[in-house]
This record gives sequence, C-alpha cells and structure tokens, in this order.
Amino acid sequence: MTAEKRSRPVILPSRDECISLLRSNGCSEDVVEHCIAVSNLAVKIARRCDADECLVESGGLLHDIGRCRTHAIDHGIEGAKLARKLKLPSQVVKIIERHVGAGIDRAEARRLEMPPKDYSPKTLEEMIVAHADNLIDGVKRISVKESVAAMVRRNLHDQASRILALHRELSERCGLDVDSV
Repeated sequence: MTAEKRSRPVILPSRDECISLLRSNGCSEDVVEHCIAVSNLAVKIARRCDADECLVESGGLLHDIGRCRTHAIDHGIEGAKLARKLKLPSQVVKIIERHVGAGIDRAEARRLEMPPKDYSPKTLEEMIVAHADNLIDGVKRISVKESVAAMVRRNLHDQASRILALHRELSERCGLDVDSV
C-alpha cells in the first residue's frame, strides 16, 4: 500500500464561536452587529453563486476582527495576524486579509504604506464577503450605486471602480444582479 497524502478536512468555527471570538478579542457591539449583517448577506449571495456557504458565513462573521486593534485601512492585515494567532483556517485568514473595499492591489498597498502585497480577493468566497461588506453600511443594506457614490464622495475613484467591477463579476457568476439578493 502506498502512502497517500491526505488533506485534513477544514474545520470552520461555528457562528456562535465566531461571534464569541469577536467579543472576546475586544470588538465593539457595533462591529459585531455589522459582521453579523455582512455574514447574513454573504450567505444569501453564496447560495445564489454555488459557493461554500459555511466558509462564507465564518469569513463574513470574522472579516472585521482586526477592528479590535485598529479602525484604519490596515484592519484587514491586523485581523489576519490575529486570525493566524488564533489558528483559524487559512481560507478564513485570507478572507479577513483581502476583504477591504474590493481589494487593495500591490501598488495601492505601497502608496498606503502597507506591506507590499496584493490584498485583492481571489476566490469566489473572498469576493462574496468583500462585496457583502461593500453593501452593508453599519447594519443597513445599501445598493452598489450607494456604495460607489460613497467612495466617489471620499475621492476614492479607483476603489469605486473596483467595487463596480466586483459587483458585475459576482452578478454574472450568480446569474442575477447581486443588488436583488
């Protein structure tokens, strides 16, 4: 018998465990409520796109765990560091690290004085959580048009374009306008 390399099944934290991790690491109740709203929308989108709903739920709940350390643009990086320390699955760590806006490319990361790396969502699940975050303002659901307008008002035109492109890609993959989910 040959030795086969078997991959271990990924064990994701449950909904309650994720919420407990947010609270025990010092996230405010506003952040916890926002994470719940993002996760709920992300799961609805995941169902329409045939994505991994459990991964999307955990990633959505934990996407802003870095806000226990900072509310700056690098909260995704700080959250990923914390998630690694907590020994969360790498798929969840990547969702946390890559969820900001519709992603931060290497050039923008350099301009923002972040470690030089591409922080753009790559997998379907990463894209879903990032975009669900764009469509939740606090705990209120907003349209992509409102999300893009908010970026334009803040003079973040590149980010606005990336949000719109991500919306189009997910809408195409889901077979419907994600605003209708």
